[in-house]
Order: sequence, then C-alpha cells, then structure tokens
Amino acid sequence: MNWAILIVAGIFEVGWAKYTEGFTRLWPSVWTVPAMIISFGLLGIAMKTLPVGTAYSVWVGVGAVGTVVLAIVLFGESASVPQMMSVALVVAGIVGLKLSTPETGTCLEAL
Repeated sequence: MNWAILIVAGIFEVGWAKYTEGFTRLWPSVWTVPAMIISFGLLGIAMKTLPVGTAYSVWVGVGAVGTVVLAIVLFGESASVPQMMSVALVVAGIVGLKLSTPETGTCLEAL
C-alpha cells in the first residue's frame, strides 16, 4: 500500500508542474496549492514506511515521467527517440528501486 501512496503522490506532483504557465492562469494556479499539499502529504506518509532516499527518488521520477508525457500529449512538445529512451531509463530506475527495496511496514502502521 505504501508504494501505491507514493505513486499517487507523484501523480499529484505532475498536477502542478507546468499547466499554470508561470502562475499566470488563475484556475490552474489555484489547483497548484492543494495538489502540492496532497503530494507532499502522501510523500510524507510513504516515507514513514519506505527508505527516504527510495521514496523521494520514486516521487521525483514519477513526477518527471508524468510531466514529460503530459507535455508531449497536451502541449505538443517533442518526443525524440533519445528523449523517450531517457524517460525509459527513469522508469527502469523506479522499477529497480521497487524491486530492490525491502518492505518495512504497512500503510496502516504509518498512520
């Protein structure tokens, strides 16, 4: 469960990555504050049961990959082969951290 919480935290990180256009758009900027709070809160819960380095790295990785994908889909940014290979390496790193990190507790224990 702690991994699922961590992935959701990373998804909320994507929610405030670019769409505000430098905080010049009102509603996307308003959405940023609760998205940040939720993202940080869920990261904090996950870090109670996962190693800090692993949790933070996965959180950043999910946010980075999600932001790249959304930028390509929503904003028409380029998707070159070297860029996609780099994104694949980030995903491989996330999977590697998941596979090599021992479970140290459950989400209910963290609460």
